[in-house]
Amino acid sequence: MLLHPKDAKKQDIADGDRVRLSNGRGTVVLHAKLFDGLQPGVLVVESIWPNDAFEGGIGINALTGADPVKPIGGAAFHDNAVSLIPITDG
Repeated sequence: MLLHPKDAKKQDIADGDRVRLSNGRGTVVLHAKLFDGLQPGVLVVESIWPNDAFEGGIGINALTGADPVKPIGGAAFHDNAVSLIPITDG
C-alpha cells in the first residue's frame, strides 16, 4: 500500500511496516510503502492480486462493493474511505 511519508510519520509507520486497512465492509493487512508521489491523505493499493496473495487470504476487494453505479450503471471507480491502523508486534 502506497502511503505519503507525512501520513506515515503521523502514525509512526515505517517503510515495510504491516498495516491494517478497514471499513464497514472488511479488513485487509498490507505492507506500507512510503511514496511522496501522491497527495497526503490518499492511500493506493496497486495491481490485481488474488486473495491468497494477501495475509489471511483476504484481498483488497473486501473493502469494495459491487453496488450498481448511479444513476444508470457503468464503470465503478473504487475510491473507498478506510481506516489505517499500524500493526505493532510488540
